Amino acid sequence: MPSRDRIERRRPTRPQLPRFLLVCEGIKTEPGYFRDLRHASRLPIELVIEGGCTPKALVEKAVEFKRRAEAEARRYHDSSYRFDEVWCVFDIDEHPFVPEARRQAQDNSIRVAISNPCFELWVLLHFQEQFAYIDRHDVQHLCRKYLPNYQKELPYNKILSQQAIATMRAAELEKWQSDRGNHGANPSTLVHHLVQRLVSLRDGHSWDIKAAPAS
Repeated sequence: MPSRDRIERRRPTRPQLPRFLLVCEGIKTEPGYFRDLRHASRLPIELVIEGGCTPKALVEKAVEFKRRAEAEARRYHDSSYRFDEVWCVFDIDEHPFVPEARRQAQDNSIRVAISNPCFELWVLLHFQEQFAYIDRHDVQHLCRKYLPNYQKELPYNKILSQQAIATMRAAELEKWQSDRGNHGANPSTLVHHLVQRLVSLRDGHSWDIKAAPAS
């Protein structure tokens, strides 16, 4: 019969680091950006990649991942399996059921980093202010103006030095829209809240990033 010590060694263990779950709408731009952010800042983060979903389906997927983590924590009597925070990153664009997605996220203590019209607005703010209404195609066109080879793989090293000013511009834009009673209107993004939260966790540790298969 195996000894107790041998059984204990076979139990799964996790380092005692903060666990963040990000569920992204995109399969290249957003995950690639947060991978590079994690690498540059050595962030303790697990990034779950889920593409091709509407915001509501994305939130539902995040809820399911969160529940699985809670179940593992109970199974192994180890609270480190739980996620400290869960975020959904998605665009407004022309998606249906966005208000329902936001309510479901709030009901399940899931935070959202929404961009209107798209994630590339956050990228654009690294290079210029943007207060006028703008559609997705124009945002992407301007991004390619500043980043000529940019398609979906974002060259993080070319925008890192502008991260602080992008955060400032995004915060000013958010306040400007809120003061006008248009919180979340085009143009706006909440990505800076997630970036600031992640960067605040820098502690010199590393964390493997895993991509969950689409189901």
